[in-house]
Amino acid sequence: MAVQLNCRLLITPIGIVRLLEIFLSCTAFSLIAHVDLYYGSYGGWCMFAWCFSFAVTFLILALELTGLHANVPISWEDFTTSFAMLATLLNLTASIIYPSVFLPMGNRGVEDRQIAATAMSCLCFIAYAVEVGLTRARPGEISAFLKTVPGLLKVLEAFIACIIFVLVDGLYRANSGRQWCMAVYCICFIITLLIIILTIARLTARLPFPFEKFLTVYSFLAVLMYITAAIVWPIFCFSQSYGRSTRPRVCPRGHCYWDNQVIATVLTYVNLVVYIVDLVYLAKLVFIPQA
Repeated sequence: MAVQLNCRLLITPIGIVRLLEIFLSCTAFSLIAHVDLYYGSYGGWCMFAWCFSFAVTFLILALELTGLHANVPISWEDFTTSFAMLATLLNLTASIIYPSVFLPMGNRGVEDRQIAATAMSCLCFIAYAVEVGLTRARPGEISAFLKTVPGLLKVLEAFIACIIFVLVDGLYRANSGRQWCMAVYCICFIITLLIIILTIARLTARLPFPFEKFLTVYSFLAVLMYITAAIVWPIFCFSQSYGRSTRPRVCPRGHCYWDNQVIATVLTYVNLVVYIVDLVYLAKLVFIPQA
């Protein structure tokens, strides 16, 4: 298997953007590793976001430079576009979470590095967002599913569910209402993840039913399930019978269960909106003839 270097890739828009992503993500996690301030689940999430973004982007660039990506038995366009979307979301959350939880520290020398790392993370988020804009499908273009708006929304739906899982860990066991909501999050996440995996692995054509119609039916059911979660979760978290409606006085920033419940509630509504938008796009794709 001959390896041919494609150095011209580095001067294309997508190549330049990926070089920036590697530099910015590497700088972000190096600065934070130097000051050693990424403890707890929030710090671990931010460090994972930067390290994962760096590692996978470096791998993608290396495979494309050597031409070895053509030998990978997956839909490369689907994989790179879905990863760019995922990395965009990872760096966006890291850019919000890290300064919110770990700043200010009171140590000027340490704070300067933390601020610099946050700035690198913000720029990294912009770089990945630019890559999504460069690689996503244009109107009327025949392309891989995950390059389309419904495909990118699938990545967003799964990502939001992952954040909810982190937030509600241990909290959902309090009562049956929260357990139902957790079931909704899990069922929708698993099916959405399977859709992404099947698409990247080029297995959708082997399904015994039309893939587009399945996506539409699933999105409709997911909307109904998320509507129930959007109603049930706040009731079983903030009503006087099942929880508390006000924030506890003693609840440290970054480790407050009540804050996590509020954020999970907001993200439940956000994901509901995403599923509704997804359903509209898919219904238009399936039921409205394309010119």
